[in-house]
Amino acid sequence: MEQASWVPSSVDLDRPSAARMYDYYLGGSHNFAVDREAAKSVEQIFPGMSGAARANRSFLRRAVRYLLSQGIDQFLDLGSGIPTVGNVHEIAQQTNPQARVVYADVEPVAVAHSTALLADNPAAIAIQADLRDPESVLADAEVRAMLDFDRPIGLLMVAVLHFVPDADEPHKAIARYREEMAPGSFLAISHGSWDGVSQEGLQSGEQVNAIYRRTDSPLVLRTGEEIAAFFTGMEVVEPGVVPLAEWRPDSDDAFISAYAGVGRKV
Repeated sequence: MEQASWVPSSVDLDRPSAARMYDYYLGGSHNFAVDREAAKSVEQIFPGMSGAARANRSFLRRAVRYLLSQGIDQFLDLGSGIPTVGNVHEIAQQTNPQARVVYADVEPVAVAHSTALLADNPAAIAIQADLRDPESVLADAEVRAMLDFDRPIGLLMVAVLHFVPDADEPHKAIARYREEMAPGSFLAISHGSWDGVSQEGLQSGEQVNAIYRRTDSPLVLRTGEEIAAFFTGMEVVEPGVVPLAEWRPDSDDAFISAYAGVGRKV
């Protein structure tokens, strides 16, 4: 397959990408045939996947607006994905034009498009980095130039930790980011779960897992208790770690089997 001029040469067009599948669920155009085929296979098993992607996007909007209301004016979005309408910088800078945003993603297409989108925005950048390697993120010169870690930041991990297996030590990575964050900083997480899913749903879920194992990001869903543990060492703000649609709702989002929460470093 011939790659379009905007596609980084490192992209494997024969293997689906979880980030590009997510872009497809959101109605984006930065995905390829292999991604659409995999995403459609998931949708045949779980027809609500597009609604789930939109519900996560809605949580991102609510979380960013909440953090803005708490005085946060700089954001680090880990596993940020491919840019679509409703990105962090659009939400934040609408309220505070001086808000600064760093997007970080391991997916080269996500970074390439984010960089192009932000070319005329001096207060937002995108870097290619793996959230599982906090040292590489925190030591990045562009990150340090954009964000002041002596002041509170908003750390966003939306719909990404369910692609990080326990073997990659997500708790250790989060602890390192938390250590670097100034008091008054916040961590926002949304995470898929099988809690409350029927036995039939669990069987279908294994089919979904098989599809994601073909991608660069196999799916690892956790229980609500396991997700809440990511906030260890932080003060969880109301209403706590709750089903995603119940976190400070401002619209009728579709129900999805996922949890969301925001924690504050004290």
